[in-house]
Amino acid sequence: MAKLYFRYGTVGSAKTLNLLAVAHNYRQQGKKIFLMKPDLDVRFGRERIKSRAGLEMQADVLIVDETSLQGIDYSGVNCILVDEAQFLSAKVIEELRRITMEWDLPIICYGLRTDFKTHLFEGSSRLFELADSIEEVKATCHFCTRKSIMNLKHINGSATNEGPSVELGAEEKYFPACYKCYRQEIQKTLRQKQKTAALV
Repeated sequence: MAKLYFRYGTVGSAKTLNLLAVAHNYRQQGKKIFLMKPDLDVRFGRERIKSRAGLEMQADVLIVDETSLQGIDYSGVNCILVDEAQFLSAKVIEELRRITMEWDLPIICYGLRTDFKTHLFEGSSRLFELADSIEEVKATCHFCTRKSIMNLKHINGSATNEGPSVELGAEEKYFPACYKCYRQEIQKTLRQKQKTAALV
């Protein structure tokens, strides 16, 4: 039986670049792939899958919660690659799991593990529960040389753990961080707020 894979990493860990490289390799061998992404990810264009390195490809399927992935004909497809899988619902992840069995088709999902508040995304959580293979795409902390495990959000130059969990952005908003630097940056913002409040 084909496997369901989850390859996760922090922001800036080249997950999408990895996905596009895998897609290129399949196509170079004359094999057919399906590229999928959540409909809500419109940072680089609604139907584009683009890495920050500049490589891009067209998505074949845009996924919304009501999308039925099982109604698609996968005849002749050799692999499905899914970008930004953290934004998918548990229901969609379960559909992907069934497709691997019913079509004997490997599916590789790429995405974040947690949001900037340190909580698992719904899609990531279900992938951790259902995937046959879980691999970390490693990256270095933006602030030191340790491995990044957190996604640190900045607003107007200050770290924050407030606001909606799903808020799209790129390098100017999110930074990869180790846990020590994540806490230090959040605490620095809290101290600044306390200092400002004391002056009012």
